[in-house]
Amino acid sequence: MMSTQSVPGLEKDLCEVIAGGTSPTWMAYTDIKFYTNAFIFHEKKILLGYKKRGFGLYKYNGFGGKVEPGETSLEAAARELEEEAGIRSSLKHIGVLFFISEGENSAFHIDIYRGDGFEGTVTESEEMRPEWFSTTINDSTDPHAAPAIPYDRLWETDPYWFPLLLSKTPFQGRADFRMDTVEGKLFPCKWWFGVKEGVSAY
Repeated sequence: MMSTQSVPGLEKDLCEVIAGGTSPTWMAYTDIKFYTNAFIFHEKKILLGYKKRGFGLYKYNGFGGKVEPGETSLEAAARELEEEAGIRSSLKHIGVLFFISEGENSAFHIDIYRGDGFEGTVTESEEMRPEWFSTTINDSTDPHAAPAIPYDRLWETDPYWFPLLLSKTPFQGRADFRMDTVEGKLFPCKWWFGVKEGVSAY
């Protein structure tokens, strides 16, 4: 396992879980923008939002957005969850994602939150369509059973850290994205994900 000293944007006392990519170096950035992303769990299911507009269009993700001036990361996470899915939850900070896209001067620091259980009624918003997915292997023939997590419709590096989110293991990671000029899409060119040594699942 290697230290994160060579991974700008992350803490130093982490142990590598997985790393890869074709780029030999990390992209440079001049400033950092702060965002949140919350994932809600209930009865062996996870609530994901199908992005209907904006950045990440047509992908599934958690619920979140920009941390506004004057509010904490947790306050922003709670606000975005209610705005995008109509619900409230007791959120716990479980991770940090740090990423940058080619051509951008700003890096994005995203605080990841996990909520077990919720209050309110799950409601579709203008930006997100919430859907439940099973967190277990589902071989049920019940047509009403929750489908499996659509890993092929998440961000490309999400499958590397989702097992940590599912197991309640605190984590941090970074991913750099480059634009594929042929497909016109962002693809990861370098990534690193790790956990704190000695810190177990909560």
